[in-house]
Amino acid sequence: MQLQDILYSQGFGTRRVCAGLVQQGWVSIRGSSSDTQDYEPCVDATAELDPEGLQLQVQGINWPYHAKAYVLLHKPAGTECSQKPSTYPSIYTLLPAPLRQRPTKSAVQGVQAVGRLDQDTTGLLLLSDDGQFIHRMSSPKKHVPKVYQVITKHPVDEKQISSLLAGVVLDDDPKPVKAAACEQTASHRLDLTLTEGKYHQVKRMLAAVGNRVEGLHRSQIGALVLPADLPPGAWKWLSQEDLSLLAQSS
Repeated sequence: MQLQDILYSQGFGTRRVCAGLVQQGWVSIRGSSSDTQDYEPCVDATAELDPEGLQLQVQGINWPYHAKAYVLLHKPAGTECSQKPSTYPSIYTLLPAPLRQRPTKSAVQGVQAVGRLDQDTTGLLLLSDDGQFIHRMSSPKKHVPKVYQVITKHPVDEKQISSLLAGVVLDDDPKPVKAAACEQTASHRLDLTLTEGKYHQVKRMLAAVGNRVEGLHRSQIGALVLPADLPPGAWKWLSQEDLSLLAQSS
């Protein structure tokens, strides 16, 4: 691929903008087969390069080439999973511009959230520009388990846990929904595993058993656990190992 096309595919702007970045000396590269760890400047926008394993440095920022973007965001409280937020800042403002600008075949550019978390819910959120991946991870038919750490207003008791595991009826569906697993971790805390993704499901399920959610954090999707060293508001590329963990459950 030509360097300007590689930059365009990564979200660094139109092809003209990408060509300008190269010609102005803002782009350095390091190939996967390079014997040195140094980045080498390249001022030829039409230079033919093997994108696989290519490491880019654009305006001083290191950027590994990814044919498709798969990222994990530690969603903080007070953010909305929307491109057009109504009250709180959008989660997309936490991502660098190239991830938001990656060209896609759909009308909306950039990576998209795999499902949504409420504005006050924190934790693991996946984003990608791979439509098949998004569908696979969010489709109710796939039953991908998601683990939520719940803080409740009232003490949790055995009756509530039994009801959550047996199934509760929500107001918009006569078919009971049940937790795949439910473990009490403290008097007012439990880990709840769900395989569906209904609107406000955790809050509505707890309300159905006579309790109330005071805090909600998603700690795990499938076999992928939110890294303990990733602070709220931070993001990371998903590694091949991470993707393999997700594939096990989808």
